[in-house]
Amino acid sequence: MRILIIEDNRRLAESIRDILRHGYDCDICEDGSQGAALLPSGGYDAAILDLMLPGMDGITLLKEARKKGCSVPVLILTAKSELEDRVLGLESGADYYLTKPFDMQELTAVVKTLVRRRGELIPEDPSYGNITLNHADYTLRGPEKQISLGKKEYDIMRILLVNREQVVSKETLLLKVWGNDADAVENNVEVYISFLRKKLEFLKADICIVTARRLGYRIVKKEENGGV
Repeated sequence: MRILIIEDNRRLAESIRDILRHGYDCDICEDGSQGAALLPSGGYDAAILDLMLPGMDGITLLKEARKKGCSVPVLILTAKSELEDRVLGLESGADYYLTKPFDMQELTAVVKTLVRRRGELIPEDPSYGNITLNHADYTLRGPEKQISLGKKEYDIMRILLVNREQVVSKETLLLKVWGNDADAVENNVEVYISFLRKKLEFLKADICIVTARRLGYRIVKKEENGGV
């Protein structure tokens, strides 16, 4: 399970990560604009969002994500405690509103609830067209046969399937799949996309990965892409 912490106070963000470290992998983002790109990426089970952020404020970030169809459960964690702030946060698409200073046990309980809800919304083995991605053995299954995927291939394919028909940027894939690996470059993404395209062809998939020039990649039905 992976949590996105969008918080510009690094010490606080790391404290939250420490609180949650026994049950979740947490990524920290200190900039609102970067958070707006990461939140809809399909790689997170929940997010913890501050409202006062550089680049883009939390309310704008949340509204934009919801407009894009992002269903990731979001906990707003902020020092803004007025009733109108709470109402605005919830009406903008937040699932829970918690003020600072917060109780550690309440934070943990809320995150557990949000992640459980997320699990009920997203299937463990996402499918599209005649292709299914199997979590148990990291296989990609077609109508007649199946093929094994490496960990990075699996992670990329899952992100694309969860966000099917939506563009996922190279930057998002790099951050989600390679994390803080300083040696990872955009060419890494291109290589693995090539691997996955070949495997989809091998499986006689009726879906394909298309390139959105200068934007990223998305999965679509072949019939919607000219049948190729």
